[in-house]
Amino acid sequence: MILDTLYTSVACNRTPDSLDWSDDGLIYFGAKNAIAVLDVQHEAVKIVRTLTGHKARVNCVRAVRNADHLGVQLVSGSDDGTCILWNTADTAKQAAKFMLIGHSKGVTTVEAFVEQPAGQLIVATGSVDSTIKLWRAESDTRFGCFQTIDLRSGLTFGLKLFALAQSNVTMLAYSTDTDTVNLYVESTQSDTGRCFVQVEQLKGHCDWVRGLDCIQLPGSEDLLLASCSQDSFIRLWRISPRDTLQKQKAYEEIAQDEDIQLEERTFSVGSTGDGSVFHYALSLESVLQGHEGWVYGVHFCLRNGHELHLLSSSIDKTLIGWKPSESGVWMESVRVGEVGGSSLGFYGGKFSPDGRAIIGHGFQGSLHLWRSEDESSGSTAGGLWNPGIVVGGHFGGARDLAWDPVGGAFLVTLSEDQTTRVHAPWRRRGPGVDGEQPETWHEIARPQVHGYDMQCLTLLSRYRLASAAEEKIIRIFQAPSNFVHNFRALCGISEDPEGDAIVEGNPMGASVPSLGLSNKAVFEVEQPETEGRHIKDMYPEHYFSPVSMDRPPAEETLMQNTLWPEIQKLYGHGNELYAVSASPDGTLLASACRATSADHAQILIWDTATWRITQQLAAHQLTVTQLCFAPNNLALLAVSRDRTFSVFERLTTTGESSSFELKMRSDKTNGVHTRIIWCCDWSHDSVTFATGSRDGKVVAWKRNDTPGTGAWFLPGAVLELKSESITAVAFARRMVANGCYLVAIGCERGCIKLYALGEWNLLMNIEESNAHHLTVKRLSFRPAVEDHQLASCGDDGLVRVYSVKV
Repeated sequence: MILDTLYTSVACNRTPDSLDWSDDGLIYFGAKNAIAVLDVQHEAVKIVRTLTGHKARVNCVRAVRNADHLGVQLVSGSDDGTCILWNTADTAKQAAKFMLIGHSKGVTTVEAFVEQPAGQLIVATGSVDSTIKLWRAESDTRFGCFQTIDLRSGLTFGLKLFALAQSNVTMLAYSTDTDTVNLYVESTQSDTGRCFVQVEQLKGHCDWVRGLDCIQLPGSEDLLLASCSQDSFIRLWRISPRDTLQKQKAYEEIAQDEDIQLEERTFSVGSTGDGSVFHYALSLESVLQGHEGWVYGVHFCLRNGHELHLLSSSIDKTLIGWKPSESGVWMESVRVGEVGGSSLGFYGGKFSPDGRAIIGHGFQGSLHLWRSEDESSGSTAGGLWNPGIVVGGHFGGARDLAWDPVGGAFLVTLSEDQTTRVHAPWRRRGPGVDGEQPETWHEIARPQVHGYDMQCLTLLSRYRLASAAEEKIIRIFQAPSNFVHNFRALCGISEDPEGDAIVEGNPMGASVPSLGLSNKAVFEVEQPETEGRHIKDMYPEHYFSPVSMDRPPAEETLMQNTLWPEIQKLYGHGNELYAVSASPDGTLLASACRATSADHAQILIWDTATWRITQQLAAHQLTVTQLCFAPNNLALLAVSRDRTFSVFERLTTTGESSSFELKMRSDKTNGVHTRIIWCCDWSHDSVTFATGSRDGKVVAWKRNDTPGTGAWFLPGAVLELKSESITAVAFARRMVANGCYLVAIGCERGCIKLYALGEWNLLMNIEESNAHHLTVKRLSFRPAVEDHQLASCGDDGLVRVYSVKV
């Protein structure tokens, strides 16, 4: 069996230091408890790998330069209180090389630096426990903490390690929830050996200092330290070697017959080698003002080896590139960011290693990429920066998914991040490198941006979606004509009868009014009647503008211009919805809500032509956890928290409607399962179904052909995984060799197992690093494709699509 991951979708963690762009050209960012590895160097932009090792959210990721001889290229810190040093060059199952354990609470900032000339790696970690710990390698297999800086009640926001010129002494700069930057240098004068001692404080900001970066100026021994703050300013500090401690003027300017003088501050450090003493001067180089909100991060870059640039990221929805002019005055060279949408700006941004691309990560976990238009020339002064193609995903747990029932042309997912998203393969036009353009998956629409955490969804047809959040309403959406046009263009769809009907006379798009939860249809774009500003210019995030796409859309387009209009609300349940399912012909919708009694546990059957309840099915005492119609339209399967399942048979009456009759309900004598049944699915031929539960059992139920035995289905092969909890199960859309079913099983710990159902023969075990590191919530095989393609989603926010060749 051959497994290939076609698509991985996930958002960046919403913390300031959770992304870095490494010298190997790959972007590493925190994705829940894992680290996602994004490759944007080639046309086929995709997440190529995930690194798992942490047990809680990853807060900070930092690429390590010049530490390949130690087998460490990446450092990360997590809410689990640990810091992991990764060997990303190791493509084996486990890339975690060292784990630093010592903090009593979550690690929020990390920094790593290779000391010169010894080549020894030193790591600094800041934590919510109000300490900064410094670590060194004690052996080839262990890192030890050699110093703890007690901040009393402070929280660390910025950490930076760098070497001072001439002496090669390591300096530590850190910022906390104050308006100062503290400078420490490594000293050998302490009784406890080498440790860091404070030499200076940088004052000037008037709010918390959130980020730090440092670089050695080209052609000079001077260092430039950048600090950014919630006061919206960026300050640049120059650290210069001096022969003596005599103070000098940093600069002198004559203005209105007055001398404006800024005095330098000086400090001395002792060399760790021969005991020599070196002197340094500290002065304020510049104050940069351009942002209108908190500045979360700064990042230096040397383009072409000598052009100095600084990137700043802010909550004001902008990233600004700064560059010193010939006179030494720092000027804004580029400003990029989001236009419209309702996000809250950027948590961070980084230059690519060559300085010709920028990536930012935003409040919604989204990634934004820009590339310099004149990359070939290397000059970007005044040049254009164009948005690049990137992947994104859910920043909350993904709870449900569904394929396009017509031909599996796209995948719809839904998450507790209050969004519903459409993922599809983008088919580029024109010849590619090898004659064919690569097919890459991307998010192409966001039908629903809601105010409640989403719970479940189903597709009634290719362009009709039913979704439910943690509220008592089922909402029905229909794709607008603008989505149909863009979907056809991006995915190369030609024959589409349902889409043809939608294009004629249906809404162009949808918008959400202020403080509203319902997507309102937009039939034509309003034009200002008189000169002056229109209200939609004042509040652009609430108005739809049609967009013609020849490439996957950017984040602000997804949030604002790809919504689907809501065409119906279904009321009937007394509690929050938990499960929905549509019949294969799209004429019926089944739904269930959270329940602690038989009355609330009833399953409601809706007629999608009239949107009325046609039947209430009673069989369970507690919440129905999943519903599934048989592919032949003749049966409905339900599983519940009460440890039972039920099968209803569809009886066609003489009228236009049809009703369901309870044919079987499991009990203690024939139920097999002893814990909550989380999942179920039918085989493609409607002959067999499977149920999976918390007790680690997956049972294949076969139709009972023996009359008079009472049970409609009897248990066939039983798979028992004693150390697992089964949370998802799915049948492939056709048989494999020897007349066996191909079944995918998802577990609570995140792994996915593929079995040939005859006697449950294990074909492949997809471990957490290639599957999920938290609970697998849903599995589904793609219809109408040559290879078996499996989609999965989980509590870690990951959405994956696999190609399975048996």
